[in-house]
Amino acid sequence: MRRAPWFSLLLILLSLVVQVSSIDDSYVQCERVVNKWAKLSAENVKREDKLTLRDLLFFLHIPRTGGRTYFQCFLKKLYSFDQECARSYDKIRFNPSKPNCNVVATHDDYSLISKLPQDKTSVVTILRDPIERVFSTYEFAVEVAARFLVHPNLTSALETSNRVRRKSSTMVSTLDIWPWKYLVPWMREDLFARREASKLGKLKRNVFSDVYNTEDVAMPLHEFINHPAAHELIHNGITFQVAGLTNNSYLDDAHEVRQCVRKHPSLGQLVLGIAKGRLDQMLYVGLTEDHKKSARMFASMVGAQILARSKSTPDSQPESSKQTDVESVQAVPEKPVEENNHTASIEDEVSTANANPPKKILTEEQLMEEYQECVENLRNAQMRRRYISLKRIYPVNFTSQARGLVPEPVLEEMRNLNSLDMQLYLHAQSIFMQQQILMDNLEKQNLQLAKQVSAEIEAPWNYVLLLMVLVPVFLFLMVVMLRRRTSKLKI
Repeated sequence: MRRAPWFSLLLILLSLVVQVSSIDDSYVQCERVVNKWAKLSAENVKREDKLTLRDLLFFLHIPRTGGRTYFQCFLKKLYSFDQECARSYDKIRFNPSKPNCNVVATHDDYSLISKLPQDKTSVVTILRDPIERVFSTYEFAVEVAARFLVHPNLTSALETSNRVRRKSSTMVSTLDIWPWKYLVPWMREDLFARREASKLGKLKRNVFSDVYNTEDVAMPLHEFINHPAAHELIHNGITFQVAGLTNNSYLDDAHEVRQCVRKHPSLGQLVLGIAKGRLDQMLYVGLTEDHKKSARMFASMVGAQILARSKSTPDSQPESSKQTDVESVQAVPEKPVEENNHTASIEDEVSTANANPPKKILTEEQLMEEYQECVENLRNAQMRRRYISLKRIYPVNFTSQARGLVPEPVLEEMRNLNSLDMQLYLHAQSIFMQQQILMDNLEKQNLQLAKQVSAEIEAPWNYVLLLMVLVPVFLFLMVVMLRRRTSKLKI
């Protein structure tokens, strides 16, 4: 009987040894997998001319970074519909079969480059502060899911949604676009469940000092960030997308690498290194938080090169008659969408169509003017749409001030869950500063060149002006001298 405790202790020790051994084996296996991927993914040869726009522009659109604005207000004004690669954003998968296309904008990750002519492709992207991006992702998922609450129950919402999507062949639903095809249905189901539970008195009404913790109306933020779906689709999502390792990847080993990094966070540094290297090789890296400078920089670094090419091929300017692709959904009405207009309020993403025909753009200044006008229209449309959606879950109202009321422990948890993205964002800020220095130097060089050219042009005219002054003086003196001689001869 006395041996029983010792025997139990021995069994416990043996089980611990087995567990430690299995953990070691798991780490060794994962280390092998991640190292193999990193070795294959490393870009050993740097492009010396990375700032030169190539034949195909790949806009790697990271969700909730303001990329739709660039797509609608820059790229659609710089490229014609015929120049857009087929099915940008559409149905999750990009179709590279369209010949001679010049631009693709998509939520696909970097692995899409394997389907493109790499030596003829330039990549651009925009990064956002990772914590702000998590906030925005949560808010947008709630906002889009809330559009379905016009229906009495989830069954009715699903039937109407499916019927509308079957009938329309020209409208892209948010539910077709990664990652919203996963996040919105999840949040939609949760909203309906909470509404029913609240009606039955199963959820207590909260005091709405923190709109991110409204358990009786919507999923609280702290619950959202700890859900498996958030770990799969959101946390460190910037790094995984730039590395080409999302659950939407074209790589066969993407899932295994991603799971290994989650299981053994120290291996994430290998993925981070690849992501940093890819940012370094991109034509342009913008920052959402510095959107004005980013827009001006994009116009100078990318837009100017596209404009220069379009001048040699005038037919490449956008034509309003061709803007009929699935991405250009219905134009935003002047008045907010009515409650009974279920199709518009539920199916299309934040409407980004421009009802006015695009003007022919010839200069950077014209491009920026068009961009600013377009951005204002989009912002107004987004505000109207958000107002209509969120009033269905009143008093929830997401604002920058409301974000400031989120408890620090929740914010700290968000930082820890997105540690790779936090590091990659710092690297992107460094690249952005280098781009700014480059732009400043180019502006100085252009200014000096302009002054030099002006001086060269002005120099001959200065001689002409001098002659124009001296010749009359010389003639006047000659006349005076002749008169004096004539006067002396008469005397």
